[in-house]
Amino acid sequence: MSKLEDKVALISGSGRGIGRAVAEKLAAEGARVVVNDLDEGPAKETVAAIEAAGGAAVACAGSVTEPDFGERFVQTAVDAFGGVDIVVNNAGYTWDTVIQKMSDEQWSAILDVHLTAPFRILRAAQPVISAAVKKERAAGVEIPCRKVVNISSIAGLDGNAGQVNYAAAKSGIVGLTKTLAKEWGRYNVTVNAVAFGVISTRLTVAADGGSTIDVAGNEITVGINPSVLAAAEQMIPLGRAGTPTEAAGAVYLLCTPESSYVTGQTLICSGGL
Repeated sequence: MSKLEDKVALISGSGRGIGRAVAEKLAAEGARVVVNDLDEGPAKETVAAIEAAGGAAVACAGSVTEPDFGERFVQTAVDAFGGVDIVVNNAGYTWDTVIQKMSDEQWSAILDVHLTAPFRILRAAQPVISAAVKKERAAGVEIPCRKVVNISSIAGLDGNAGQVNYAAAKSGIVGLTKTLAKEWGRYNVTVNAVAFGVISTRLTVAADGGSTIDVAGNEITVGINPSVLAAAEQMIPLGRAGTPTEAAGAVYLLCTPESSYVTGQTLICSGGL
């Protein structure tokens, strides 16, 4: 039997990059997955890839920053698969500049996607998890260990010039993780975070400033200056950026039964940086 057989996993931002790799990894281990992406197309592509590999998945497209998204995301899991066992808060992007040039919009947008959205998703999941645990206790059955994995960054642990908004949000995720681990221990839920270093995705590939993404009508520059990326890789003890598959492996570790007594922790996945 696969390690996550019949578990129900919600993974935000799983149409592309790290999120898609996490969705495919958890599905390969038996989880039934609710896939989310800002755009419907990538979400459906991930669902199709999981189904083609013999797994089960449904899409829940839309922005995680919408006030009602958390409830809709959780309800999709309940309607499609009957509950919630794993929540991975992965969705996000960066919108960088130094503090004196950063607008209120830039600050708020990044905190909304990286900190407020996970808060809302987890708040929406609590009644579902609590009701399931009460039912399991009443039936006298063993309460399974459910899992929350929040995505942080080494920027949230050590700071990073030009990313005061992102670093603040990712630091906040660590605080949210530690607090929820204390609140949800009574439900036998472990709550941990993974702090990534440089992972090769469309948001971090070497770029000359011409690559952009559209978020809520804003054209946001993505990618890392090639010389900056090369310098960063020289500082990484493993000598290179990580892959989405390797990033997914770190998340998977905290979703397995073997990590059922690990909670309130932040696992750094950075190649030693």
